[in-house]
Amino acid sequence: MTQTIAPRVRTLVLLLLAAACALLAGAGPAAAHAALTGSDPREGAVVDKAPAQVSLTFSESVSMDDDSLRVLDPKGKRVDSGKPSGTGGTTYAVKLHAGLPDGTYTVTYQVVSADSHPVSGAYTFSVGAPSETSVTVAGQGAGGGFVGGLYGVGRYVSYAGFAVLVGGAAFVLVCWPRGSGVRVVQRFVVSGWLALTAATLLLLLLRGSYTGSGKVADVFDLGLLGEVLQTKSGAALVSRLLLLAAAALFIAVLFGAYDKREDEERRDLAFGLAVGGSVVAAGLAATWAMSEHASVGLQAGLAMPVDVVHLIAVATWLGGLTALLVALYRGPADTPVPALAVRRFSRVAFGSVIALVATGTYQSWRQLGSWTAFTDTRYGQLLLVKIGLVAVLVGVAYFSRRWTAQLAEATPAVAGAARGAAKAAGTTAGKASAKAAERGPGKPSGKTAGSGSAKDSAEGKGSAKAKVAEKDSAEEKGSAKAKVAEKAPGAAKGGSGSSQRAAQLARQRAAVDAARQKRQRDADPNRFGLRRSVLAEAGIAVVLLVVTTVLTQTEPGRTEEEAKAAGTSAAADSAPATGAVTLDMPFDTGSQNGKGVVRVELDPARVGANDLHLYVERPDGTAFDIPEVKVALTQKAKDIGPLPVAPDHITTGHWSASGVQIPMAGDWEVAVTVRTSDIDQVTISKNAQIG
Repeated sequence: MTQTIAPRVRTLVLLLLAAACALLAGAGPAAAHAALTGSDPREGAVVDKAPAQVSLTFSESVSMDDDSLRVLDPKGKRVDSGKPSGTGGTTYAVKLHAGLPDGTYTVTYQVVSADSHPVSGAYTFSVGAPSETSVTVAGQGAGGGFVGGLYGVGRYVSYAGFAVLVGGAAFVLVCWPRGSGVRVVQRFVVSGWLALTAATLLLLLLRGSYTGSGKVADVFDLGLLGEVLQTKSGAALVSRLLLLAAAALFIAVLFGAYDKREDEERRDLAFGLAVGGSVVAAGLAATWAMSEHASVGLQAGLAMPVDVVHLIAVATWLGGLTALLVALYRGPADTPVPALAVRRFSRVAFGSVIALVATGTYQSWRQLGSWTAFTDTRYGQLLLVKIGLVAVLVGVAYFSRRWTAQLAEATPAVAGAARGAAKAAGTTAGKASAKAAERGPGKPSGKTAGSGSAKDSAEGKGSAKAKVAEKDSAEEKGSAKAKVAEKAPGAAKGGSGSSQRAAQLARQRAAVDAARQKRQRDADPNRFGLRRSVLAEAGIAVVLLVVTTVLTQTEPGRTEEEAKAAGTSAAADSAPATGAVTLDMPFDTGSQNGKGVVRVELDPARVGANDLHLYVERPDGTAFDIPEVKVALTQKAKDIGPLPVAPDHITTGHWSASGVQIPMAGDWEVAVTVRTSDIDQVTISKNAQIG
């Protein structure tokens, strides 16, 4: 039976590794989680005069350093001056040198989004007319290269280590308390702690280079490490290391004092371990929830605790499943996994699945934003794969429950037989040692040479042959040969030699008995079916864990759709208008609450009468009123204008004017004057093509 299991195990493991590698190869560098949703000037825009500054607006909060935003002239020389200005929110701007000549300019940026992922990109705009440029914008990316790949490996290892640590400890504490004394289970849980600790240290060292230059040399820059420690991600990694120190104490008690207690005392200690372990597990999960997806976007205050529950449920299910697999395949014959432990884990896994479905549904709604994002975004497609894997895993778990119900309760008998064999072997060795001590150091174990020696020898050999004929197993033949050796004249060299030989034979006999009992245990068809189904579950779980980790590095569907919408709007603004034109213009009057975005809609954007709608919004997208807003239209090429427009206030943040006359087609400048107080106002402008 065991000879047929091993090839299947190896084949399935190879298939799992191939699937995991395929997913990893397709993952690529971490996708940007904060998308560029607006810029001034816009991508591809051609403006009549050089702007005083360049501003960028992102879908979520980002952090910048002094060198994060650059503007390059056609020869690749920097034309920006000073540090990027902003309030640590979604909009940043950098001032430009005065009197810039005509030509194409390149804007490059590299920032860190609020969910800890690096974001980079580049685009061009032109002053006067487009020109050739020596700056290449292709391949602008952050989080790639050797450092990015190593950082990605660290993320995968950290998630796997967390699942093994939490799930393995929960399996021992809740489902199989006797497993705390099983060496393979101990090594399994400790390996999870070691993997998570090593991966956390690696991520902390790589963080500065990963979000910055991407150079290997910067990994060992202590100054850069100091800057990382002041960020949200650095604080989360340090907190994780401190919690892992507490987890080490938990493991020491679980596999030390807890294992050595009797049943009554063990139950008392189990409550304290359960409370302490739950606190440590929740703290470890919070280091991800407070620094990644859940910490930004909609309902962050609710999303973070939901994410903690989701991560613990994943770890309890997948980590516990792997611990069960290790115990079934690698556990000792004298301590097999009882059916009661498997039934307990089945109930724990069922509760984990319910928690996963509930929290996963909320997270999907929060990150996708629409049904179309399931198929139109990479995040949605990966989420569909994850949902399918969970469904398959639940189906396989159903068959595991069936095998569990049929599993015979033969575990106590097998364990008792093994312990009895070991005890008997030890007793045999003890008796042999006692007899050797009684004979004394100078006395042989058999009779001395003489007339009776040959007779005794012949009798001993005859007796041995008779016993060999009666025995069928190889173990009993070995025992008979040992007895022949003991009875043969001169076979014993002294009490010490006989004692060692007897002890060696006893150990061999115990090993043979243990192997026979293991074969008998594995021959149970119900147990074999359980092992096979659990192996299949663990295989699917590995792929599910890989997909989950890729999801954490993929741009959420909601953000991706916002970026697509912004790109479509930018293309519409820069192309010749054949219908309505929409212009988004960020403003900042310098006063309190003086920042926002003005949106001007001109319909149908043709010669003759047009309807104009103007909306004023805060940076977070909420509408608000200002004391005064004015609009003027100018066509500088024909020296027409400015033509003033006085829109009427309709509702909060909305002004409108109808019958706005545009005398001829061409490139018109739409200037909007915004006044936010008695003394604070600013005029911003954009060009629109009127057909």
